[in-house]
Amino acid sequence: MSFKLAAAIAASLGLSCAAAHAAEPPLLPLSETEQAQPSLPPVLTLRDRAKVVDAILADRLETVVPKLMREQGIDMWVLVAREYLEDPVVATMLDAESLRARRRTILVFFDPGGGKPVERLTVSRYGLGGLFKPVWNPDAQPDQWKALSEVIEAKDPKKIAVNTSSLSAFGDGITLSQHTEMVAALSPALRGRLVSGEGLSVGWLETRTPLEMKYYAGIVRLAHAVLAEGFSSKTIKPGVTTADDVVWFYRERLARLGIDTWFHPSVGITRQGAKDLLEGDAVIQRGDLLWCDFGVTYLRLNTDTQHLAYVLKDGETDAPAGLRAGLAAANGVQDALTSSYAVGKTGNEVLAIARAKAIAKGLKPSIYSHPLGYHGHGAGPAIGMWDDQNGVPHGEFKIHPDTAWSIELSAFAPVPEWGGQEVQFRTEEDAFYDGRQVRYLDGRQTALTLIR
Repeated sequence: MSFKLAAAIAASLGLSCAAAHAAEPPLLPLSETEQAQPSLPPVLTLRDRAKVVDAILADRLETVVPKLMREQGIDMWVLVAREYLEDPVVATMLDAESLRARRRTILVFFDPGGGKPVERLTVSRYGLGGLFKPVWNPDAQPDQWKALSEVIEAKDPKKIAVNTSSLSAFGDGITLSQHTEMVAALSPALRGRLVSGEGLSVGWLETRTPLEMKYYAGIVRLAHAVLAEGFSSKTIKPGVTTADDVVWFYRERLARLGIDTWFHPSVGITRQGAKDLLEGDAVIQRGDLLWCDFGVTYLRLNTDTQHLAYVLKDGETDAPAGLRAGLAAANGVQDALTSSYAVGKTGNEVLAIARAKAIAKGLKPSIYSHPLGYHGHGAGPAIGMWDDQNGVPHGEFKIHPDTAWSIELSAFAPVPEWGGQEVQFRTEEDAFYDGRQVRYLDGRQTALTLIR
């Protein structure tokens, strides 16, 4: 892309101007219908984002942690993290002004029973936004591990959960050295009470609260709006713009908005007669089917979206019927998957049921969906992998209600107008499962975006 063209695109989209700001995130209802060209919602200032993040965190600590501990019969949960080596769970328990763990941060949750509130303690030199009560005086007890041991001895828990797991990275946050030193500081009796905190870690990360869901649809709308800017004639000039030009448009656009992305976007070209997906410096031409994979991180929550667009040829007013049918086939696979969710079933079971439904409809599916939330590829059960449609070890986690999902999958279908060439129609939409049904957060793509 030439410098003049890039400048023209930037000017047309107002990239040199500050984004509009608001004191509150947009509150949008969950919707099954996706807007074709949604307007960009106002973006919060960092200060206002911090208020929302801290409100969500305080609510989660009060509600999610006690529920999980009591469901799993664990009365103490100990989390240990070091600066720049944060446990995946600890990283989500830091307030908005605590960007990192400091030195060694130790968090302790203790359920005294009898209906009393779960205590939140920190055996650390520095506090954490008033969310955890400091219980270590380094002047009285210089040894932090001994201080932790004394706290545990005083509380006398029956089960002490620590984050170790061979199956889930999200439940394996304590490092070997920290685990070794912690165990050495405990009495033999307390060592015998140590259990894995895998269930607590996964549950904490995968559970979405009503307060989070109040904002999540607006976060997805923001992602959809930026995605639509890239897949438009303002950005794409057939015969000039490359796939990588669009990729870097997305990165630059987000940077100017002050929004993070959790992965480098992808843009690919499916072209009649081309065997493989074209990427990188491949120039977009009329008649191409475009695909992008794009996600943002905002208010600590992540989005993950894949959309399709068609570059109209001269004289065309719509995409070829075969391409439109391919997207409809992908929508059919989505329906097969979202209708197969059930509380208590494993991800592998849902995969098998959904594939059977799709195949019975004459579709050729590939399903590789995953939880979504504090991480793009979030904690919880996998529902297939693109390179393994038979089930995977972490697909043995069970489906829980109040969880968010990336409904990610493909349908393979022949395109008659392209001589019967088989095309992979990739789709990915963000959704919420409340235990009864799966609903899209901001709709799903049911029509190809047309670039005129």
